[in-house]
Amino acid sequence: MTAPRSDTPFSLKQIAVPAFGPSVLYGIGNGAILPVIALSARELGASVAVAGLIVSLMGIGSLVSNIPAAMITSRYGERRSMAGAAAFSVLALLLCIFATHAWMLGLGVFLVGMAASVFMLARQTYLIDAVPPYMRARALSTLGGTNRIGVFIGPFAGAAMIHFVGLDGAYWVAAVGISGAGLIAWLAPEMAGEVHVGTARAKPRVQDIARDHAKVFLTLGLGILLVSALRSSRQVVIPLWADHLGLAPTAASIIYGLVAAIDMSVFYPAGTIMDRRGRLWVALPSVLLMGGALMATSLTTGVVPFLIVSLILGFGNGISSGIVMTLGADSSPAHGRTEFLGIWRLIADVGNSLGPVILSAITAVASLTIGVASVGTLGLAAAAVLWRWLPKRSPPTR
Repeated sequence: MTAPRSDTPFSLKQIAVPAFGPSVLYGIGNGAILPVIALSARELGASVAVAGLIVSLMGIGSLVSNIPAAMITSRYGERRSMAGAAAFSVLALLLCIFATHAWMLGLGVFLVGMAASVFMLARQTYLIDAVPPYMRARALSTLGGTNRIGVFIGPFAGAAMIHFVGLDGAYWVAAVGISGAGLIAWLAPEMAGEVHVGTARAKPRVQDIARDHAKVFLTLGLGILLVSALRSSRQVVIPLWADHLGLAPTAASIIYGLVAAIDMSVFYPAGTIMDRRGRLWVALPSVLLMGGALMATSLTTGVVPFLIVSLILGFGNGISSGIVMTLGADSSPAHGRTEFLGIWRLIADVGNSLGPVILSAITAVASLTIGVASVGTLGLAAAAVLWRWLPKRSPPTR
């Protein structure tokens, strides 16, 4: 079945379930297990250090799988790749559930990260094919936003199941959610771009795409790396600074929840502005707000100022929802798009990994205050790169 074509105005409602349903369910799955991986490792006898390493294996699995994910998606198409990644992830979750040693849990978590890389890349390329260019930013912002909504819901769903069956309940919630995501993806209509999968036209090699588009990767890609580092740092800064101020864990959790609520509420308006006025209208304010809020955080000494700058940080991150995917889609070639986006995601994942590392390194040699302020300057660097290399013109309207 091929996606219906019509001369009537396009609406995201037409593709809401096949495009965004899997994103919510996959987000619920990831959100359910993230808070309990370290606890599971500790139950299996892992030290605190090893438990932290096991948690990081999900991100490492995603990082090392971006290029293979592009090759898989290019070869088998978006729908089959999403469905296959979901099935692979469920098998990995079963390994986590029935793990008897910490290394088995670590392997399962690593495989979950690998599957997520394939799923999210295929999800993005599917949506690019599904929507017209003049609605691209709204669609990809909504994709990012719905995934965040799922990650927000996941811990609550996991907690409810843990109450009845223990820590394994979170992994069962994840398995059900990701199974649903895979099923919806499998039943979704094909996009026009998928009809040609397996035809005689030669597919470009990843190294050729990297060479032909090296300027984009080294310029705008640097901006994406900085944006990603800024985003990942904020998730570490909020709990660490709350502890620095001596806040109770309950108060810190409430602040984190309020930040997440702001984060999830602004993605669609931001996407609309990007489509109508241009990407720079959102990209630049988002990095300046996040960077400024992080630098201001290092100056706060009380709960109320900390809450205010945290909400600004959440707002800045919220309006940036989908910006990495949107800029990747705008920059990608029609032929070789999947390979291009695999490299693009690799750059973003490197940034995600670097952010907390930079914060930790500066904190270790100086102080948390200097570390937080220094990470905030990444926002200024990102703004400079985006201002220089991001096109000032509005995106295509047709």
